[in-house]
Amino acid sequence: MSKKTNNIAFWVLRIIPAAILLQTLFFKFTAAEESVYIFSKLGIEPWGRIGSGVAELVAAILILIPATTGIGAFIALGVIAGAIVSHLTVLGIEVQGDGGQLFIYALIVFISCALLVFFEKDHLLNLIRDRKNNAMKIR
Repeated sequence: MSKKTNNIAFWVLRIIPAAILLQTLFFKFTAAEESVYIFSKLGIEPWGRIGSGVAELVAAILILIPATTGIGAFIALGVIAGAIVSHLTVLGIEVQGDGGQLFIYALIVFISCALLVFFEKDHLLNLIRDRKNNAMKIR
């Protein structure tokens, strides 16, 4: 594959989870009935809804910035892992007759972000190493 094709594929892999994460923010931040239902059922309404929305907003923005893609994808993996576990343990695959759409979106975000973290692993490890080295210098 050419470098240009790789670059396009990488952008697509970034846009998909960011778009899904950003699209769900409207429902979380406007206290849409479906969103309130989900977080009430989980016992974390309203702070879980708002907190996860803020985390998803930060993750989506970081995913779209080339220098911070890996960090954003890693954050999104954590948030979306919680969503997937919630679907599998409390909510069910289908929520309020959505045909499993929210669960499918969560899986798409999870797979996309897992791939992004994998592709960005060297960059992420360098960030950790640099942070560790800087902490050692301060001592």
